[in-house]
Amino acid sequence: MIKIGTALFEACEELEKERGIPKDVLIASLCDAMVAAYKKSMKCKEAANIEAILDEQTGEIGVFCTKVVVQSVEDGMEDEQISLAEAKEIDEDVEIDDEVKIEVTPEQFGRIAAQAAKQVITQRIREAERNLVLNEFMDKKGTLITGIIQRVEGRNVIVNIGKSDAIMPSKEQIPGEYYKPGNRIRVFVVNVKETTRLPQVIVSHAHAEIVRELFELEVPEIEDNIVEIKSISREAGYRTKIAVWSNDPEVDSVGACIGPRGSRIQTIVNELKNEKIDIVRYSEDPVEYIVNALSPARVVSVDILANDENAQEAMVVVPDDQLSLAIGREGQNVRLAHKLTGWKIDIKSVSQMEKAEQEAQRNYEYQDDVQEEEPKYDEAEINEEIEEEMNQQALDEEDMVQEEVEESTEEEQ
Repeated sequence: MIKIGTALFEACEELEKERGIPKDVLIASLCDAMVAAYKKSMKCKEAANIEAILDEQTGEIGVFCTKVVVQSVEDGMEDEQISLAEAKEIDEDVEIDDEVKIEVTPEQFGRIAAQAAKQVITQRIREAERNLVLNEFMDKKGTLITGIIQRVEGRNVIVNIGKSDAIMPSKEQIPGEYYKPGNRIRVFVVNVKETTRLPQVIVSHAHAEIVRELFELEVPEIEDNIVEIKSISREAGYRTKIAVWSNDPEVDSVGACIGPRGSRIQTIVNELKNEKIDIVRYSEDPVEYIVNALSPARVVSVDILANDENAQEAMVVVPDDQLSLAIGREGQNVRLAHKLTGWKIDIKSVSQMEKAEQEAQRNYEYQDDVQEEEPKYDEAEINEEIEEEMNQQALDEEDMVQEEVEESTEEEQ
């Protein structure tokens, strides 16, 4: 046995406090390292019956070989079997087929063996850290957490989120946002990827679920399931539309989200760096839902063109002065309304619809005129004319034959 004293246990307790690695994992790692060092020292790759045992009371560790007690050792089985006579010297109470642990701790481990032990301990500590981070952030996947911006590497922002650093790719960042190292930031855990080293945590500052989490934090009615968020569509840094619905007819879903004098919505807008937020009242009636989703534009009418599993399409008519507002800058308003409702929305102004209707009317009238100019035929009359023509042709043929016969008779005479 090797005397290691209490320093090892103190180091294990210190690592447990700093990195959160359990003491049992560290002790198990040390035992495995001792076994690896023994195999290196004895130059044996396979030794399933070798194990290391640590006595916490005495502070000693040793390598032991487990052998089966037999009457006489078979040839080539010296590493796995021990004779009954030799086993009696170790323990007088042993019997045939019992197992006996024999200490085989080398008096001195070589440099190579010590290096092997160090590698095993280091690897096990890394694996334990990796599993701790993986388990922690797998549970936090799909949630909002607070981190501190560490640095900016190229187009990626590195955010410290506790025991690990997370990566925020450029596509998950808000356009035009300046990320200053040291600032606190709320991010959404998008994914956790397993790697050979520490797990890679991907976070987002532009995800639509951030808006959901902020509303759940600021609006008690949402947390109490009185008000429900039905859908969210977001273009980070510019505008967000959120559809809400109340389970209680006495609670106004939109008013609850806005809060007294707009206090709740203002807090969320400030958190999102003054991003515009449209709170839309959800409705099971698609016409009403589409009208609400296109706010702040006024709508004249909504015609459902298709409503099935494969296609949901609607034609929306707005006043002429509301067309640009309904479409939005670069089509943003109608695009967000489409994402929010799931309906394909085609928007036209009143004058455009009137022009289209007039054009359709002219085409219809032209087709009617063409049909009237086309001659109409009676099938019975056509058949009668064909029959008369055929009869006349037959008579003409008979006259020709008769003339030929008469001419032939005159020539013979």
